[in-house]
Amino acid sequence: MRIESDFIGERQIPKNALWGIHSLRAKENFPDNTAFHKEWYMAIGIVKQACYKTYLGFLTGINSKFPDQEFPFQLLDKNLLEELDEVASEINLGEHFEHFIVPAIQGGAGTSMNMNVNEIIANRALQKAGENCGDYKKIDPFEHANVFQSTNDVIPTSLKVTAIRLLQKLEESINNLRLQVENTESKYRNVLRIGYTQMQAAVPSSYDKLFSTYNNALSRDWWRVSKCFERIKEVNLGGGAIGTGLSIPRFFIMEVVPNLRRLTGLPITRSENLSDATANQDGFVEVHATLKAHAVNLEKMAADLRLLASDLFKNREVQLPKMQVGSSIMPGKVNPVIPEFVISSAHKVYANDILISNLSGQGCLELNAYLPSIGHALLDSIKLLIAANHALAQNLFKELLIESGLTEENVINNPSVATALSPYIGYHQAAKLAKEMKNKNISIVEANQILNVIEPSKLKSLIEPEELLKLGYRIGDTINR
Repeated sequence: MRIESDFIGERQIPKNALWGIHSLRAKENFPDNTAFHKEWYMAIGIVKQACYKTYLGFLTGINSKFPDQEFPFQLLDKNLLEELDEVASEINLGEHFEHFIVPAIQGGAGTSMNMNVNEIIANRALQKAGENCGDYKKIDPFEHANVFQSTNDVIPTSLKVTAIRLLQKLEESINNLRLQVENTESKYRNVLRIGYTQMQAAVPSSYDKLFSTYNNALSRDWWRVSKCFERIKEVNLGGGAIGTGLSIPRFFIMEVVPNLRRLTGLPITRSENLSDATANQDGFVEVHATLKAHAVNLEKMAADLRLLASDLFKNREVQLPKMQVGSSIMPGKVNPVIPEFVISSAHKVYANDILISNLSGQGCLELNAYLPSIGHALLDSIKLLIAANHALAQNLFKELLIESGLTEENVINNPSVATALSPYIGYHQAAKLAKEMKNKNISIVEANQILNVIEPSKLKSLIEPEELLKLGYRIGDTINR
């Protein structure tokens, strides 16, 4: 064991642990096991890389402009900065994550997250230099790993880097799902089905029309997600504690975000108002509103298919792929687990939306102390939606089947088909046919044989699939027929 101290007191730390006293206090103070998003941890690494590279540029500039000049502050050694940069790059690759012990749900605006990474960087750099972990006189988490940084600019900036990276994956997942939906739409083009309103048979329709509604909704989702980058591309890195840049060199403030942009390849820019970018989190509220809209569309799609494939339909046309055994007691039962997973995910997104909105409103004066919870919920939603899109694309639409042999018969035998006759025989006569069909459980042809409300040859032509599926009717059709 080793002994570490802060101004509160001393604690024992395992000898080779890369975390230190500040991480330990956080773990003890926040006794929660909610796992921190590794992607956010990795992004903190690349943000710190940008800081170290900027300091190296700052150091080069000072040595060039002020050779042999003494300053009232101590400059960091070039070799030390390169060692810190090397460890930060390891964090960006996801290394040493087992030493990140701070839970996702925490207090303190992210200071514990920042310090946990600072301690990992300092101790790993000590290890690489052949020194003992905890020997902070040589490499210090505050003076060195956190140089020219604040929790209040590193943590929100790294959150935006993480969110943009994941939003790119979400875009891709939406497009993959769109492709599968389009394939299904094409496969079942002009295959008749009964359209429903308020869970009651309404009018004849087709499966490609149903799937086209999903496809269009996903297109809107893709467009909205593609605009999210604009809402969170401005960062406050270099702004320090409250966005005023106090105690930070102007060179650093001006250069650190361009360095981060080069490192990440992301369209990140420095906010024109660093104080605003530090204090206000409405950008995350706006982005999550887009995520919620996508979740709504996924839920609607999944709920529709779950219903259509259920045993509540006597002549079930929609067959979901059989993914797993559905019961531990009922033999042969297969449940619609993919739609249920998607619906559950959507409702978690809705819950996250309320949390993000409420906690963003809890920002107080210059800072929002709840950024860790806001960020966790945001990343949670993006990853859930990526998973939901993948599940629908690969585990449902890819093997979805429509029993097309049943569809036309089901439509012709359903009283809703009488609506197609209204322009030619009027609402009341069509209603008589529908009532006769329903009361005697007979087809429209049989009902018309009893009631004789329309010429049989005319009826036959009006209930042909191409007639039922065409967009509206022309006035001349009612005269010439």
